[in-house]
Amino acid sequence: MSNTTSSNSNIRIGVVLMNLGGPTGPDAVKPFLYNLFKDEDIIKMGGGVLQEGLARLVSKFRAPSVAEDYEEINGCPKGCTGSDYCPNRQNRVVSDGCSPINGLTEQQRRSLKRRLNDLLPDREVFVYTCMRYWVPFSHHVMDEMEEDGITHAVMLPLYPQFSWTTSGSSFREWESTRRERYGDEIPWKEFYVKNYHRHPLYLQAMNERIDEALDTMDSETCDKTHLIFSAHGTPMLEVKSGDPYTTEIEQTMEAIMEMRDYEESYWIGYQSKVGPQKWTQPNTAELVERHINYGIKNFLMIPIAFVTDHIETLYELGVELKEDLEEDGYEYENITVMEGLNDHPKFIDALADVTLKKLEHLIDKELKVESSKLKAES
Repeated sequence: MSNTTSSNSNIRIGVVLMNLGGPTGPDAVKPFLYNLFKDEDIIKMGGGVLQEGLARLVSKFRAPSVAEDYEEINGCPKGCTGSDYCPNRQNRVVSDGCSPINGLTEQQRRSLKRRLNDLLPDREVFVYTCMRYWVPFSHHVMDEMEEDGITHAVMLPLYPQFSWTTSGSSFREWESTRRERYGDEIPWKEFYVKNYHRHPLYLQAMNERIDEALDTMDSETCDKTHLIFSAHGTPMLEVKSGDPYTTEIEQTMEAIMEMRDYEESYWIGYQSKVGPQKWTQPNTAELVERHINYGIKNFLMIPIAFVTDHIETLYELGVELKEDLEEDGYEYENITVMEGLNDHPKFIDALADVTLKKLEHLIDKELKVESSKLKAES
């Protein structure tokens, strides 16, 4: 495999932010779900006709109800806040059911670009968004990178903890598209960020978001509140096959609580189960129910694996959880959902730092100096 190279003076850096993506409106829900269920890293059916058939069937029947959920948390009620690839922006229409992840990821992209430009004023730095299941896709990003003359590219997933079903799936899809397009003649050098689940700046950002949420409560409520960390679940088959995701989730949680001196009671739950397989336990909703049965009625829900607010945080935790508890007769006093990290300054600094670390030993000492400067400023 060969890569084109360039002198330091001609280095043009591209950072590819990889995220889940989300439908940009009701008409996009079905194809979004189809892309999701067609992913062999999530639903292991070996691909081919059988997997495509399942993806078409599931997306067809689930699309109407999922579209209603997105309408309830519409991320762009006053107009498009997403990327230039969003059909709402292109057609100049206001969506009534766009996933908030689209506009919030665009905020993260712009914030990271500003930060990297501040740290590397003499470098050409470009930041792109690459979604896994909806626009912009990898081929869109590669078009831009070619046009921008990128020489060094950093693949940076917006998943702090590594899983083959998230970061791994994004890497595989990127590499597959790139291989079909370029073969072995890659136009740029590529570097991959696997995880950053214990990065000090990421942990600080999480703690500040927790404090912000607790500060919205009166002192009596705050004292009674239990912290419920909630992560996207994963099939136990993945855990048994060596996927490090659940271990890294627990490491993140313990690192956060260590920074908090273990002053609050805390627990971990897993949400968003799909299909009949056995998934990681305990289920987040069942965990809350169990606490209520023991007389605990105040909760702060902490989306530990979600750095961009979307349907799992704003709807599943912010709406559905409360509605289901009330329908089932569970009484609680307060359930607050922590805001996602989104473009929190310390989180953006963490992303900038892991980017620089991937480049510093391969380019020049300047990047190493800037990485140290970033830590000092934070």
